[in-house]
Amino acid sequence: HHDPRPLGVVGAILPWNVPLVLMMLKIAPALVAGNTVVVKASEEAPFATFAMVDLIAQVLPAGTVNVINGTGAACGAPLCAHPKVAKITFTGSEAVGQAVYEAAAKKIIPVSLELGGKSPMIVCADADLSKAVAGAISGMRFTRQGQSCTAASRIYVHADLMEPFLAQLTEALDTLKIGDPLDEATDVGTIINAKQAKVIRDFVAKAEAAPGARVLRFGQLPEDSALAPELFLQPTLLMDLPADHPCIQQEIFGPVAYLEAWTDYEEVIAKANDTHYGLAASVWTTSLSTALDSTARLNAGYVQVNQNLTIQPNVSYGGFGRSGLGKEASLEAMLAHFTRLKTIVLNFD
Repeated sequence: HHDPRPLGVVGAILPWNVPLVLMMLKIAPALVAGNTVVVKASEEAPFATFAMVDLIAQVLPAGTVNVINGTGAACGAPLCAHPKVAKITFTGSEAVGQAVYEAAAKKIIPVSLELGGKSPMIVCADADLSKAVAGAISGMRFTRQGQSCTAASRIYVHADLMEPFLAQLTEALDTLKIGDPLDEATDVGTIINAKQAKVIRDFVAKAEAAPGARVLRFGQLPEDSALAPELFLQPTLLMDLPADHPCIQQEIFGPVAYLEAWTDYEEVIAKANDTHYGLAASVWTTSLSTALDSTARLNAGYVQVNQNLTIQPNVSYGGFGRSGLGKEASLEAMLAHFTRLKTIVLNFD
């Protein structure tokens, strides 16, 4: 029979953008499979992780779930290199994911990597317009300042719908309130830190420098002098950029989306797939045949039709290409990536 067994100690390295949810995606399957876990909290956002691990540790046997904190170099790298760590599950940037993979390769241990994305959203001529506009706002995660690896950051709208789509999207984005993240009335809060805010501003500056490009900003920046102005950015749409522009090819990880009109179906599928990422994609259409054809051809690990939801319970989640390796969030992923399969053959002849 085939007998799935625990791996041993799982090292779980967390990002800062949704640390609690992403921690649970890693520790739940690891524990259910019978492993113990060492969580490396994000140094940018450690407090929720610490509070949750503290609660979990009160319920589980001592040493089952553990948490460490520090920089990647001082803390994440030694965790990956530790001889007793049997698997690493990492969510974060492509560059750090590569370093994690290299560290794991030295020990010949498995990894799960959830890395970046530049996810396309294709709006067909027959799409429900108001649903697609709402899907662009939720899909771009504007209310999380676009700080999401699945952000629908390349939006391709059929030319027949582009004018009303842009008008409705503009109206909706202008109503978002930018302000103090701790204020319940706020829709759009702060970028994680000043360094990341500068990276996003530099991307937008590159778009502004491109001949003929359009850069559209929405909403009012807060005027409260008690708030840090360098951490606030307006939701931004970029248009009329060349296909090789960094804002189309690279992950911005901010509230910035690229918008383009299309007329030829084959061409838009090719454009959607013209990326080294392959995390998520969505298609907006009322035609089942278009839905089935496009989802089969889009080169992404998590493809949705007429919705742009984040990770869902027990739906396998993970990307293709440089978006990563392995799947998370499902029973199937737990068995595939948090156990090792022992083949046992008995013969009493």
